[in-house]
Amino acid sequence: MITYLVGGVDLARTVMSGKFEALNSAMPIIISDLILIMFIPSLYLASKIVNDRPFSSYSSSRGGWNFKLYFKALIIPLIMYIVYQGIDSALTGAKGTSQISIMFLIAICIFVPLQSIAEEFMFRGVLLQTFGSWFKIPVLAIVIQAIIFALFHGYNSFGLFGIIVMGLIYGFFAWKTNGIEVSSAIHTANNFTVGLFVMLGLHASTSTPQLESVAGTIIFEIILFIVLYLVGKKTNWFGEIPETS
Repeated sequence: MITYLVGGVDLARTVMSGKFEALNSAMPIIISDLILIMFIPSLYLASKIVNDRPFSSYSSSRGGWNFKLYFKALIIPLIMYIVYQGIDSALTGAKGTSQISIMFLIAICIFVPLQSIAEEFMFRGVLLQTFGSWFKIPVLAIVIQAIIFALFHGYNSFGLFGIIVMGLIYGFFAWKTNGIEVSSAIHTANNFTVGLFVMLGLHASTSTPQLESVAGTIIFEIILFIVLYLVGKKTNWFGEIPETS
């Protein structure tokens, strides 16, 4: 409804049908992200109405959201995503047109991080925990939520496989760190970098990525996973990290 009222029927049909070509300009990004961001206050209100568990339990089992962990986990993936996208753009050339503007900066610096966190609440905060409580098998819960996460995005078959890999990585870190801060950081780094390169005209969002592009992304994601796993073990991301008072 928000998409229809603000952007008209064409934008509504494009965004809601999963066609990411609409997300190559600032306003569609803001509108589509706003729709997803609304999940956070909706979940908060639902938790208060039902009163079966505290809202903080959806973000972690450590007493609530840990900003220190989120920003700490954001540094490495953000650097690696920017380097990867930079190399890809240098090898394949610019795929869009420059759209540098205040509106676009607001979209990628404010709405994109909030949208990424909202998706983590949705898929790793709610679905992963729900499936985990049903099956008591972490691997099965991680796989199922990753498949649903991919289907939610509406890419072609190549793109779906790439998103499944991302969903598995996000799910693993959410499970391993007992919270969604690390997965949110990785998700934010990915979406922010894509938005940045779209703004610069070096990348173009599409719902029909090609095999070579997806294959390169999957290889990069595996490398990123290994790096973050090793860093996580060394810096105790996988331990019980208490909230600072």
